[in-house]
Parts: sequence; structure tokens; C-alpha cells
Amino acid sequence: MKFLGWYLKIAAGGATIGAAMELFMIHTGFYEKVTVLESEKRAWESSPEAQAMREALNPWRKHDEQEKRQS
Repeated sequence: MKFLGWYLKIAAGGATIGAAMELFMIHTGFYEKVTVLESEKRAWESSPEAQAMREALNPWRKHDEQEKRQS
């Protein structure tokens, strides 16, 4: 355990940096913004427009499903 002191210093430094990043995100309201963006994204993905776009971008989707059922 020749380098145990170095490992402990690196671990302590990493934990300090991680804690500082978490505090910064909490202080700036990062988590609230992400929550709002995710809910808007989920609402849009379940809309009829998103469903039509998903089907338009993958015209072979139904063909692939039929092949899976036949095999």
C-alpha cells in the first residue's frame, strides 16, 4: 500500500468536485428545468403529431412486425 495516501487524496478531491457540481446544479435550478423539459418531451411524444412523424420516419415498421409474427 505504497500509494494509499495518493489514492485517498484523489478520492477526496473527486468527492469534493462532485459535491460542488451537485450544489451548483441545485443552486441554479437545473433539476427543476430538466423536470419541465422531460415532461414537455413526454407530452409531445404521446401526441398524434409525434405518432404520425414516427410512422413517417419508419415506413418498414409494419413490414418488420409482420415478418416477426410469421417466423
